[in-house]
Amino acid sequence: MKNLAVICFEKGYLNQEQFESLGLLHDREGVSWESLLLNSGYLDEEQMAQAISAQLGSAYCRPLENNPDDELLKLLSPRQAQRYRAIPIKYEDNRITLATDEPLNLECFDQLRESMNCRIKIVVASTTQITEALKKYYGSSLESVAAVLEDLNDTDLNQYQSISDNDISTIAPESMVNEAPIIRLVNTIISGAVKAGASDIHLEPFEGEIKLRYRVDGVLQETHPPPKTLYPAVASRIKLMAGMDITERRVPQDGRIKIRIDQRDLDLRVAAASTLYGEEIVMRILNRESIMFGLEELGFPATNLREFTKLIAKPHGMILVTGPTGSGKTTTLYAALQRLNDPSRKIITIEDPVEYQLKGVNQMQVNPKVNFTFAQGLRTIVRHDPDIILVGEIRDRETADVAIQSALTGHLVLATLHTNDAPSAFTRLIDMGVEEFLVASTIRGILAQRLVRQICPHCSQSYQPTAA
Repeated sequence: MKNLAVICFEKGYLNQEQFESLGLLHDREGVSWESLLLNSGYLDEEQMAQAISAQLGSAYCRPLENNPDDELLKLLSPRQAQRYRAIPIKYEDNRITLATDEPLNLECFDQLRESMNCRIKIVVASTTQITEALKKYYGSSLESVAAVLEDLNDTDLNQYQSISDNDISTIAPESMVNEAPIIRLVNTIISGAVKAGASDIHLEPFEGEIKLRYRVDGVLQETHPPPKTLYPAVASRIKLMAGMDITERRVPQDGRIKIRIDQRDLDLRVAAASTLYGEEIVMRILNRESIMFGLEELGFPATNLREFTKLIAKPHGMILVTGPTGSGKTTTLYAALQRLNDPSRKIITIEDPVEYQLKGVNQMQVNPKVNFTFAQGLRTIVRHDPDIILVGEIRDRETADVAIQSALTGHLVLATLHTNDAPSAFTRLIDMGVEEFLVASTIRGILAQRLVRQICPHCSQSYQPTAA
């Protein structure tokens, strides 16, 4: 491998005098050429990166000028991009080209090659180019949380240390919870999740550390957490925003946050529960302005789509959609309502909460504080002459009974139910106490569903599977 100083001399970055003085330093002190060049002040960042690329036989790149598309950027998670200081530049023939300012970090790139199951080509970029590209293309909480923490000086951190003292279950004073650094940190955690396309935010205390994870495309991804010393204030701030009692940490609490981020109105369902090392907080992100899907866009097989379309066209009876939390049941029912929504029908929903706003549909929201439950809402809806009723979730016998009676009296009732498969829906309703003959006479159809992650268009490969 050619000497780095020789390359710089040949490229005209060093004159004869500079080259010779660096050679003397190298011989006398035994310092590496790279360190000498970096500390000499003779080269700027761009020249240094170009010299390293020439030494390694790699191309030089300016990732800020490449403008990779979203699909290409998704090949690396924000966490991976930050960890490896790498930006995807190109993908073809199962080979990804990454720009980095750490091209000799071979062990890390070997790990990345194994995890991505593809070949990796490294091109060299300057430190400034990579840093700015990470901000531009991966502007999520990974660097944002870190940036907030950098702004907190030692004095700030020391005041929070006094409320921690190795016990992260400590309650932060309300005055501290309302301080600007904590407000900014919590807002950054939430906005980072929104930018990453997350459905849930998990803040989890463990012995000696805090974990912050976002659920993206059904999979939890770890990201930059707040330090342990700040966690009591962060947890208390979130509870305060959600209308919870910040002095109560022995029993689980639920709350809701309304917040506007990047010109979007969001609802966050917040759940706090006491664990061995403090309160765990989970936030479900509900975007009221999310893009609505039609039935044809949900990935139904053609046969199932035809059958489901026939079911929702029936004038009365009950149609159930089952599946675990976060499997897209509400999205499917909203798509069905969009298909059915026309001026000749009156549609009313009762939900907890209203996740999407539907034009031309009367939507009600459960409010336990005033005893407005699913069952109470259903009784109210029936008196408003609806044609179609949507029930956000059948949770108990009272709701099930009222929904069944509504289906028996000439209404089409669409509802969700938490079971693992379609046949289990019958068992679940009967276990709630609904009479078997009522279940048999009202259920028109049951759809069980799961979310399936789509294959990346850049990474997908065809292959012949081996015999089982």
